[in-house]
Amino acid sequence: QVQLVEAGGGLVQAGASLRLTCVFSGGSFSRYTMGWFRQAPGKEREFVARIRWASGDTSYADSVKGRFTISRDNAKNAVYLQMNSLKPEDTAVYYCAAPNNGYVGLGVRSDVYIYWGQGTQVTVSS
Repeated sequence: QVQLVEAGGGLVQAGASLRLTCVFSGGSFSRYTMGWFRQAPGKEREFVARIRWASGDTSYADSVKGRFTISRDNAKNAVYLQMNSLKPEDTAVYYCAAPNNGYVGLGVRSDVYIYWGQGTQVTVSS
């Protein structure tokens, strides 16, 4: 059974940086596309970034493009989200997620992801 555990959230001031980590267990990590999503209070969960398992290519939401970077380390079964130039509107619970083994789709919709972590809170003060 795939399990995902996020860490690295916290309270920071606007302009600061944070690095989120998601550790994967229970499967062949190198064959899983990995995504980051976030959910702010009173809002729907939204796509942030994803990295494909085969090509390693990445995709980002327009709101974070140029500020956030998703990466993975297959040797450590981990995916990262480096967040720079944080803004108050980035405040949310951030979730790591994975679709089925070998998924080859775009990976930008939450409904294709079947494994989710418990989330980590990121709060950015102005």
